Amino acid sequence: METQRQKKIAGVIQKDIVDILQRAAIDGGLKGVLISVSKVAVTTDLSIAKVYVSIFPAKDAKELLEGIQSNQPLIKHELSQRTRNQLRRVPELLFFLDDSLDYIENIEKSLKGEENPVKNPDLLEKRKKS
Repeated sequence: METQRQKKIAGVIQKDIVDILQRAAIDGGLKGVLISVSKVAVTTDLSIAKVYVSIFPAKDAKELLEGIQSNQPLIKHELSQRTRNQLRRVPELLFFLDDSLDYIENIEKSLKGEENPVKNPDLLEKRKKS
């Protein structure tokens, strides 16, 4: 169960990280790349923040995530400058790719019948009766 304090800190981090990442993308000359932070989860001891980022277009996502991860110290420093009045210590930042949008897209495809297992039973694994 997340405490109010965890939620508050996660909210502060999320707001500033979005800003930092978008600015970095623009400064880095990445036009048409959209980076959003879908979720921030802070551990109970407030030492680690897991930051889930969505990157569009998805084809660049892995490469950009690696760039974000390798710049983690700079991002953390920038975050500490912005939040020095709100946070005493900035948690360690761990970045993850949030692929829930891809997941939703796959569900939508399935619902539209593009990959309908009823019409194409080969999509389903053969079930053996034991």
